[in-house]
Amino acid sequence: MNQNTNEAIKASWLSILGNAVLAVAKFVTGIFGNSYALIADAIESTTDVFSSFLVLLGLKYSSKPPDENHPYGHGKAEPLMTFAVVGFLIVSATVIAYESIQHIKTPHKVPEPYTLIVLGAIVIIKEYFYRKVSKKGTETKSTSLKADAWHHRSDAITSLMAFIGISIALFMGKGYETADDWAALFASGFIIYNAYLILRPALGEIMDEHMYDDMIADIRKVSIKVPGVLDTEKCYVRKTGMIYHVDLHIIVNAHISVKEGHDIAHRVKNELLTHLPEIFDVLIHVEPNVEYE
Repeated sequence: MNQNTNEAIKASWLSILGNAVLAVAKFVTGIFGNSYALIADAIESTTDVFSSFLVLLGLKYSSKPPDENHPYGHGKAEPLMTFAVVGFLIVSATVIAYESIQHIKTPHKVPEPYTLIVLGAIVIIKEYFYRKVSKKGTETKSTSLKADAWHHRSDAITSLMAFIGISIALFMGKGYETADDWAALFASGFIIYNAYLILRPALGEIMDEHMYDDMIADIRKVSIKVPGVLDTEKCYVRKTGMIYHVDLHIIVNAHISVKEGHDIAHRVKNELLTHLPEIFDVLIHVEPNVEYE
């Protein structure tokens, strides 16, 4: 298990423990504070706990080395778990929307003022979690960890919407008792939108979509410096988990021996693996070109 995977797993445990504690705090405060927006928030945090467990499982499984049945490794398990995270987001948003509509139809008390204190604290904590986990997701290039980070951001926004809704209900008084329910309903729509933002890159990763222009530019830059390489041609990159597989065509003099071309290809591969450690393997095809004689 490499350093990136270890860092990603640590970030996942932070998500699991943080969501579990906050889910309990939200649920208790929502029940005693007469706020369905907080209870809805607790529902989302509870689903976040399960989705973070899936992320953790995906990270551990995707880090398994290649074997006879999986010559490219098990990295595709990671974006597959991202699909599961998106599923949890959609389910939680649907539950929140349904329950919000039911509460809007049913007269109820105005939430207690102290719920605002709890919600304010939750917004700050969740935004901190988002930044922490998102940074780790970027550093480790983990799709599922980035998805988990967006769980924290959507939770922060849901809590912010609840804060606004309850504030309206408290300060506007009679006739505005359902303001926090409307806030929860609005938040559910935002969660669905975020689910799409999370799904899109994971789908691209599964489909081996062309998404790595910066890395390809670095690959060409490193390759062209190797003695004997006249130019580079095709270059394809596919991501599996937190590592990358590269297919590269290099152009060499047409009149050198097969062994010389083979040796140049090996030097290119070694240079790429040294300078770009996120690359796991490189398949190099040697192209002859007499124009460079």
